Amino acid sequence: MIMGISVATFTQLHVLISLTGIATGIVVVSAMLKSHYARIWTATFLFTTIATSVTGFMFRSKFGPPHAIGVISLVVLAVAVTALYGLKLQGRWRWVYVVSAALALYLNIFVAVVQTFQKVEFFHALAPTQAEPPFAIAQGLLLVAFIALGVLAARRFHPTLDGRLSGQVTHRGST
Repeated sequence: MIMGISVATFTQLHVLISLTGIATGIVVVSAMLKSHYARIWTATFLFTTIATSVTGFMFRSKFGPPHAIGVISLVVLAVAVTALYGLKLQGRWRWVYVVSAALALYLNIFVAVVQTFQKVEFFHALAPTQAEPPFAIAQGLLLVAFIALGVLAARRFHPTLDGRLSGQVTHRGST
């Protein structure tokens, strides 16, 4: 039992939270590529991605690779939350936010790929120890894609937010 519920139910909840974080993160990064600030999607992405890391700590008693990814993710998310809500994307904090948000999404998808190769029979057969080329290729392509997305988003995301982060966005060059 974890937090008074069965491990199976807790696992399903954790996966649902994680998939919500991934889906909303994709929406957020897509919006960044168009220089849009998607207020509700962003808040949902940050909350569910934090919740994914926090609930992930509850599965093992020994500190292992999943915990290391969780710690890194929480640090990255703290930077993203600070840059967005605390420092309102001022100056360099705009690109710091974009990079940290994209990195948090990457880490969430990285873990999803690991889990897919561990738990889905078709993928597990391709890379049973995760040291085989199909796993390395999948993770390599994911990394390259996120580096490209992060750079592109950092170049394109230039919203001007009001002091309350109300979602009212004025884009450069607009009135």
